[in-house]
Amino acid sequence: MSDLPETLARLPSHVKRSWRDCSRLASQAATLARMTLDPDDPRPPYQQVADALRAAILTRKLKPGDKLPSQAELAARYNVARMTVQQALRVLRAEGLTVSRQGSGVYVRERTERPVGLRPHVEAVFERQHVSIDFAGFSGETLHGALQEPLDKIRAGQLRPRTIAIRILLPDLSVPVAIPSRAGDEPGDDPRVRKRSERIARRHVGAIIDSVQELADLGLVDSATAQARVFTGTPLFKLYILNCEEVFFGFYPVTEHTVSVGGEAVPIYDAMGKDAVLFHHAADDDTTTGKQYVEQARTWFDSMWDTIAREWTP
Repeated sequence: MSDLPETLARLPSHVKRSWRDCSRLASQAATLARMTLDPDDPRPPYQQVADALRAAILTRKLKPGDKLPSQAELAARYNVARMTVQQALRVLRAEGLTVSRQGSGVYVRERTERPVGLRPHVEAVFERQHVSIDFAGFSGETLHGALQEPLDKIRAGQLRPRTIAIRILLPDLSVPVAIPSRAGDEPGDDPRVRKRSERIARRHVGAIIDSVQELADLGLVDSATAQARVFTGTPLFKLYILNCEEVFFGFYPVTEHTVSVGGEAVPIYDAMGKDAVLFHHAADDDTTTGKQYVEQARTWFDSMWDTIAREWTP
């Protein structure tokens, strides 16, 4: 077996290509074989298939350029009708994740640094034995939403990570910041506007901390911690670091809109986290850029956490 690499090196190029193709297909088959539909899931079967394939694509278990199994193979694998598979593939095609090549099949679209969804990656992290998530941004609202399903699965006994560690870095909204602030005829800092945003952050961050602590209290995981710290400044981007291996980064668009503050309609400048387009970088990318980006993001987060950030009080 030790002579295998040397033997492969002597093979003709077309044989080596075939060997690599077979290895890739075997890995792909193993990935898809682990995907099963949950009979208790309220989602329609085509949506479950689409969600499973999407997660495999976004987490790079199915890589750009990979060919998906045929419709018949997918139907057999998931125990659904071919029409169900066709519906699932239409969803993925509409999202720009796959392309169909006439007479050849369906392939994962070739893209680099494309905007991606956070949720499938967060859910995939919780399938590991050790989970670590670092977040820097405004309120943690998106993170709170992405955590709900995997935490529910832990409570239901469907997932069992051994440890969970979450760190959340937020702006200190008890002091003036550039955003959120009052807009309109009298722009500038408004303590009422900051207080409104602070309540939103407390609601989501508090829920994350309580939910994670509950898992430890119930003995569902060996160790679970969720901490939050604040710093003086205005975050212009949101950052997620998953298991020190993946990074999601996106700039906050600043928009003007009107909110109700104390019963008064107040125009404000606000950072719209839900409108932030996230870009994905992974330490195992084929290029060195992904690895360097992850390393630098981790260094930046740790430096903020260990220096100017201070304990968040709920």
